[in-house]
Amino acid sequence: MLGALRFIGYKFQAQYKGINMKKNAVILLSGGLDSTTILAIAKDAGYDPYVLSFSYGQRHDIELEKAKEIAKDSGAKEHKIANIDLRLFGGSALTDKIDVPKHNNVDEIDSEIPITYVPARNTIFLSFALAYAETIEAFDIFIGVNALDYSGYPDCREEYIKSFEDMSNLALAACVDANINNRKKMHIHTPLIDMTKAEIIKKGLELGVDYSKTLSCYDPDTNGNPCKKCDSCLLRQKGFNENGMVDPCF
Repeated sequence: MLGALRFIGYKFQAQYKGINMKKNAVILLSGGLDSTTILAIAKDAGYDPYVLSFSYGQRHDIELEKAKEIAKDSGAKEHKIANIDLRLFGGSALTDKIDVPKHNNVDEIDSEIPITYVPARNTIFLSFALAYAETIEAFDIFIGVNALDYSGYPDCREEYIKSFEDMSNLALAACVDANINNRKKMHIHTPLIDMTKAEIIKKGLELGVDYSKTLSCYDPDTNGNPCKKCDSCLLRQKGFNENGMVDPCF
C-alpha cells in the first residue's frame, strides 16, 4: 500500500500546474507482465525511466529479447543488461537442472515456497539497481514484486522491501554524506504488491501496455511460446480471464 501511495503522490506532483518535474528512476524489467506494467506506471507518474534487466543464468534468453523491445518502445532513457550467473549456486528450477512444475489449473498451485524461487534474487537485483541509481542521481527504484500471487516468495513481501529501503538509506553516499547539501532518501516503489493479477492487467491496459510483447512463462519453447502449464502461465491466464479476455500470448 505504501508503494502505491508514493507513485500516486509523485504523479500528482509532476502534473501540478503543468510544471515539468520529471525525475530519474531505475525500473527493473524482466520482459514479463508485471515488470512491463511497472515501467508504464513509472512513466505515467512522470519519471524518466532508466531500465535495468539481468542475464542471470535463467533457463532461457527470450525474456531478455522481450525486455529489449519493451524498453525501446517505451522510450527509456537507457536500458542496461547486467550479466551475473546464479547458476553458480543453482537451487532453483530457473537456474538449475530441475524441472519446472506444471499444473492443469491454478487450484493445484500451493502456497509453499516454490522451486522456481531463486535464492536472494531480488536482493541481488535491487543491489545492482542501487548502484545504477546512485550514478544517475536517481532516488527512486520500481520493482514489480507481488505478494498475492506469489505469497511463498520471501523477497516479494512488503516487510522485505521496507527493510531493503531502510538499508539503502544507510548505504548510499548521497543519503548519508553530511557534506552534500541536498541529501535525499531512496524509495523502493512496489505499486503492484497488493494487487491481483487481474488488477495488474487492468491497470496496464489503462496505460496502453501491449501484453502481446511480454513473456511470463518459466519454461517457453525454443520459439518463445509459453508452456501454458507453469505457475506463471496459469496465474497470468487467470488474470486475463477475469478481465473477460484471452491472453494475447496464448
